[in-house]
Formats: sequence, structure tokens, C-alpha cells
Amino acid sequence: MRELLPDIDRWLAEGKSLALATVTQTWNSAPRKVGAQMVVAQDSQISGSVSGGCVEGAVAESALEVIASGVPKRLHFGVADETAWDVGLACGGEIDIFVQPLDTSFYEFVRATLNSESPVVMGTIVEGDDAILGNSWAFNGKTRESFGSAPPGVFAQLESGLATELPQLVEITQEGQSAHLFVNPIPPSPTLIIIGGVHIAIALSKLASPLGYRVIIIDPRRAFGTEERFPEAHQVIQSWPDEALENIELNSSTAVATLTHDPKIDDPALIKVLNSPAFYIGALGSRKTQAKRRQRLLDAGVEEQFIDRIHGPIGLDIGATTPEEIALSIMAEIVAIQQSLRKMGS
Repeated sequence: MRELLPDIDRWLAEGKSLALATVTQTWNSAPRKVGAQMVVAQDSQISGSVSGGCVEGAVAESALEVIASGVPKRLHFGVADETAWDVGLACGGEIDIFVQPLDTSFYEFVRATLNSESPVVMGTIVEGDDAILGNSWAFNGKTRESFGSAPPGVFAQLESGLATELPQLVEITQEGQSAHLFVNPIPPSPTLIIIGGVHIAIALSKLASPLGYRVIIIDPRRAFGTEERFPEAHQVIQSWPDEALENIELNSSTAVATLTHDPKIDDPALIKVLNSPAFYIGALGSRKTQAKRRQRLLDAGVEEQFIDRIHGPIGLDIGATTPEEIALSIMAEIVAIQQSLRKMGS
């Protein structure tokens, strides 16, 4: 949902009613993963997607019906379904999509949590008795929000989803009736911390921002760490990395790239992040440079198992030579590792 916020905010400010469509289950080669979302406004404008473009039109039509009636609807598209062929889902996959009116008070809770860069998990009844269909709950680790009475065990499921960061469909019982709850966690925005405001960092920042990464530049050198050099960055910090990192949360959505080639700057940053939950840690330099860095870190008391986390030479081997090509190789490696971890988790 995070990428939908600007459009949702604008349409709500214009007084438009909205419907939210969510992929709740997939089979085979479905075009979008579980949890993908699309919002539809009453004037047929859409934001986001629930497929590769093949069923958006049909989903949008259903969303307009949901907006008009206020009644949520579960949709299914698959290759065995004539409707699927009509709308173009010929990829061999099947998807379930749940469409519900967007409740503004519930949305405000989710929006406020996401804007604070905190994780949130949403739970919605997507199969069950009509009286409870669409009932939703949210949890951000501290506060709970309900849209409908919460059955026993709902928030335990949400807490589990918040911990695993995995969307899933679970069976629950509400008012004596069996129902399916879709648990959809939204982790913090991925963050890329770049150590060193060098030329490669400029290109890397420009690549990372459109991919949804919050970019943080850290460089104690005033000529390198400036906002003018990094207009896309969320934050530019002119400080020594070990000091700056004290005030930055490192979590499973964090990637770190050290690019200065200067041990006085890169090594303290690595020592700080190697024993952290960051999913990616890369360091610029040749194999010879990496060997020297490894020895320095060992001498500094860093355990070998943590040093082994460093991706170095940094980036995928695509024969990169220019700063822009090296930045591309780094970003490609970060994305590849993040996607691999998501598949392992699912």
C-alpha cells in the first residue's frame, strides 16, 4: 500500500470514494505476488496493480460496483475460467482478489504508521459470512485498530504476521462461523545507507530512489556529503559513519554500501553494521583490497562469521567500468538478494 498513499491522499482530499483491491492468493505463474494492491476511485482512476495489466480492467469494474454498493467482493481469475481469457490472463496462473470499500478512519491509522516508517500489518476477512466479510484490523506493534468486532486470535495472527513479514491466508472462527483472514504485513520502507558521497554514490542514489529505497548518505567530508550532490536522498549526514549509525535504525529492510575506498571511513561503518539485521552489506574494492580489509577487521576483533557477510567486490559481475555501470551492478545485487530472501521466507 505504501506506494499508493500519494494517490489515495489526493483522491480523498477531492472527496472521492475509493475501493481497495488486494491479491489474497495465487497459483502457478500469477503475474503479481500475494499482497499486491490497487486502489480505484469513483471516477475510474486507478493506482497500483494486481496483475501484469491483464485483469486490471475487470477488477476496476468490480471496484466501481463495490463503491456503489458498499459491499465487498471476492474475485477469482484463472486459465480455466472463460472470464480470465476474456480479460487476458493467459499466463497459466490463477489469482484471488478481494475488493472492499476503503474505510477512511482505518486508512488514516495505516497511513500514519507508514509515514512514521514503522511496520504495520492488516488483517481482513476475505471469505466468510456476509455479515463479517470485509471486517478489518491493523496492528503496528503498539496500537491496534479495528473495523468490526475482533474475534479471538485475530491479533495473535497479526502479531505473527508482523514478525514474519509474510502475507498469508489463515482460517479463524468469528461468531461461530468459519472464515478466512488475510494477513498482509507492510514492512518499513527499504533503506539504502551509502557510506561516502563519491561519484558512484550519486549514480546509486538516482537508481535506488525510484525503486522505493530511502537513501541515506553518510560522509564526514563536507565537499562530498552535500544535499546539492544528492537531491534524491532522504537524508545527507556530514558525520563519521560510526557516530551517524548510532542514530539510524538498522533492520531487515536495510542495505549498506561502503564506497569511499578509505579505511578510516569504511571500516568503522562496517564494524558497526556487520552484527546488525541489515540484509545486505557491500564494500567497494578489488579482491586484493577485500583481503586487506578482511585482515584489518579481524585485527579489530570482528568475528569471521560477520566479515563473511560482506559482498566484495561489491555488485554483480556485469563487467562494469563507469560509475553508472558500477552503481547498476550494486543495485542489481541488492535487489537480487532481497528478492531471494523473500522467496526463502515464503
